[in-house]
Formats: sequence, structure tokens, C-alpha cells
Amino acid sequence: MVSGKSRLSEEEYDELLKPMAKELGAMARWVSETNQRMVVLFEGRDTAGKGGSIDMFARLLNPRQCRVVALPSPNERERSQWYFQRYIEHLPAAGEIILFDRSWYNRAGVEKVMDFCTPDQTQDFLNAAPEFERHLVDDGILLFKYWLCCDQAVQEERFENRLNNPMKRWKLSPIDIKAREHYDDYTEAREMMLAATHTEFAPWTLVDFNDQPLGRLTLLRDLLDRVPDTELPLAEIIWPPLGHKPLKERFGVLEPIANYRIGEHDHGHKHGHG
Repeated sequence: MVSGKSRLSEEEYDELLKPMAKELGAMARWVSETNQRMVVLFEGRDTAGKGGSIDMFARLLNPRQCRVVALPSPNERERSQWYFQRYIEHLPAAGEIILFDRSWYNRAGVEKVMDFCTPDQTQDFLNAAPEFERHLVDDGILLFKYWLCCDQAVQEERFENRLNNPMKRWKLSPIDIKAREHYDDYTEAREMMLAATHTEFAPWTLVDFNDQPLGRLTLLRDLLDRVPDTELPLAEIIWPPLGHKPLKERFGVLEPIANYRIGEHDHGHKHGHG
């Protein structure tokens, strides 16, 4: 779905997505049938497009196989745990794909910039993250880390759109308002994070998301190119004839409600308390 300013029309985006969607389906089948475990991290600036990218994957994949993990702020008990502990329970089992909408890298980003953790805690995290990810990769998990980038002028347009669009207002938070004052601080935090955690076994990939639809296609193409050849023969499914004329729905206790009347929109109807 095309949202905001883009070089691509809705039709162009859909046409470019179609063949990659087919490849993504084949990749998911390969993950399932060969018992792979895949983790994809989505990090980046507020409004960059993490949610839209994750939705693109989630719409195309089986929800029983592909799970989205978007953890809230840690509670009091979780704050007393080893930092990585609450993320570990969400790692994939055989055949699963896990999409992290933000991840353990919160400590190197929003927590650092907003002073939710101490400089020592940030440094401890940066020291520990490569070792943590080394264990994941050595155990066979396919780990992909993406950082979504956008200029501040574009970010401001998107914040304003959220502010003025009732359908998107829920996305705004007090942290978003503060984030506007810390654009450069987030850049510095990202560069520190990349210097410490961009490794040969778990590299970062930065994607330009000033044009979100183009960014989604770029990210998907990159992921598909990084996964081994996933073409597997389709299993034969025996599909016998029905054996009788197709049946119609029958109703006894209840009947379906009346169909929505196309063209009859009640713009004046309001929900509220009497």
C-alpha cells in the first residue's frame, strides 16, 4: 500500500511487489520445510516505516509461521532481569519467522537518547550484543538486522500527518514529541551502535525510507537475495472431485444480517453517549 509521497503509484508498487511476494512465499515454505529459524529486526527513526514494512511481510505470510514481536516498555520485574532475557522467549522455533518491531537495540537507541538507561548500561549492552548474536547465529538462527533511515524534513511531514489524521493519531506518543529535539542525538547513537555491532556474522543493513514504498521493496529484495536458494518442488496434493452439485448455505436459528448498501453512506452518523 502506497502512503505519503512516493515515486511509485499504487499500481506500479503492486506490480513490482507481485513477483517478490511469490519469492517470499517460497522462502517461507523453505523455512518451514527445512526447519530453519529466522529473525528479522526492524529498527530506525520514528515514522521511518517499520510498521508498514512489517505489515507487508505479515500480510503475505502465514500468521501461524510468521509472528510479529513488538514488546512494550519493561515492567518492574523485567527491569531486574538480564537485559536480553525478555527477548529470548520470543525467538523462533523450527520453521518460524519472527519479525521484531524494535528489539534489544532499544538500549542503544531510544533508551540511550532519552536517558532511560545510564551510559554504562549502554556500553555494557554494546559490548554484550555481538556475543549474544554470535550465540544465535552459531546455533543456526538466520539473523537479519535492518535500520530504516529518513531525513528530518520527511519525519516532520509524517509527524504532522499523524497529528492531523484521526486514523493515525494513536501512533503519536510523548516520546515522539521529544524525539523531534533529538534527531542528531539519534544519528550519533546509531553510529555508535553500528561501530560496535555491525559484525561479519550479524551485519546491519541501512535502507533509505524517505520514500516508504520504494524502501519496502528495497528491503524485501535485499532480504530475498541474502537467503539461500529457496526453490522447493511443490508437494502434490490429491484433490478429488466434489462428487455432487455445490451446496448453498442453509439457515435455521439465525440468518445473515442485510448486506452493506453500497453508495448509501451516512456521513452524519456519530458514535457517542446519549
